[in-house]
Amino acid sequence: MTKRHAVAVLAFDGMAPFELGVVVEVFGLSRPELGDVPWYELRVCAEEPGRDLRAVGGFTLRAEYGLDALASADTVIVPGVAETGTEVSPALVDALLRAHTRGARLVSICSGAFALAATGLLEGRRATTHWRYARALAERHPGIDVDPDVLYVDTGDVLTSAGSAAGIDLCLYLVRADHGAAVANAVARRFVVPPHREGGQAQFIEAAVGDIDHEDDGVTRSMNWALRHLHTPLSVTALAEAAYMSERSFARHFTRRNGVSPMRWVITQRVAASLPLLESGEGTVDEVAAAVGFDSAATYRHHFGRQMRTTPTAYRRTFTHAAAC
Repeated sequence: MTKRHAVAVLAFDGMAPFELGVVVEVFGLSRPELGDVPWYELRVCAEEPGRDLRAVGGFTLRAEYGLDALASADTVIVPGVAETGTEVSPALVDALLRAHTRGARLVSICSGAFALAATGLLEGRRATTHWRYARALAERHPGIDVDPDVLYVDTGDVLTSAGSAAGIDLCLYLVRADHGAAVANAVARRFVVPPHREGGQAQFIEAAVGDIDHEDDGVTRSMNWALRHLHTPLSVTALAEAAYMSERSFARHFTRRNGVSPMRWVITQRVAASLPLLESGEGTVDEVAAAVGFDSAATYRHHFGRQMRTTPTAYRRTFTHAAAC
């Protein structure tokens, strides 16, 4: 029997349950809709297993596993710390370091970055956390390149994400890395969220939330129309026409809604649409580029590299190799 990939998530006294729930939803639910895809083995771990842990909202929970189970997992997720201003438990630091030494993937959600920082593993690396905690993390650990504007950061064996909902983005990213775009998209559909969000948390920093007027419905209509026409030439003019809005008004409302310009969003969607085609191994890179609407393979390679930090050929090779193993 093939050994399942073990994911360990930390539970602690005083935790907010949302981040834990995200991890359980993604990695803990059974997935009969995925057929024979080998799913994860989830372990909810605590420093003192079996002890009642208070959660925000007035209820308690118990974790079956302890830190030894966390240290032996393949992926370890820290969904927060009780207080960002207090010292991280030496026992937790030791378990995280043991896991990393074994080759585990370490992941943080929101303030969980403070726990990873306490191990020293973020020194000299780029990392993120919730925008409210970014300055504190940078001041306490000046050797970390703290980026407060992104949803998550992947440095290979250590990954960090921003505020609570960004944990969904990072968990789906992990599923994509492990099982490919089609599986990640299926999980996102069950979650009822997009498989990939463009933009970053900069759009949420101390921003006034205005009323959503009727023109924003046009933005949604335009986005849905664009996704059905990615293979065709698209422009702000065409998108605005689909929204029944002027170009100026459309661009303003679109950027406010999504945190990026309309054409930057289109490029991101085209790259995302190309991933299943690359993973299938069918068609040349030039044919894939044309199928998702890029005017040339060179333009496709440029935007793919900018977004995915690799080349289309290298990305395809990864999945070809995985299928052969």
